[in-house]
Amino acid sequence: MTVFFTIIHIAICAFLVLVILLQQGRGGGMGAAFGGASQQVFGGAGAGNFLTKLTEIAAFSFMFTSLLLAGLASQHGESKYEEAAKVVYGAASSSASASASAAPVTSAPPVNPSPTIPSPAPTAPAPGSSR
Repeated sequence: MTVFFTIIHIAICAFLVLVILLQQGRGGGMGAAFGGASQQVFGGAGAGNFLTKLTEIAAFSFMFTSLLLAGLASQHGESKYEEAAKVVYGAASSSASASASAAPVTSAPPVNPSPTIPSPAPTAPAPGSSR
């Protein structure tokens, strides 16, 4: 169902782009594109009203399919990525908590508040030296 509406959405997007590009700008618009025959092609009213209505219909359809696809995306369960992350990180956190609870509790060695600094050893003269 989602694939069908995605294809429809893409087709509406392409149609909307084409309709917008065909609209009359500040210059010639459709008259320049078809060699000045816009009045004969689109009737006496010209291309303005016809293309404006097409743009409105395409824009409404685009918004409708966008909201529909957003709704369909929120209705699904977890994605494969989320399932895999639960397996990987769920197992890692449960094994870490299991190993932490299984490890024996040991106390840290007492800390000496005033460490003693050993004095330097006296140096003896090297053998063979005369003093």
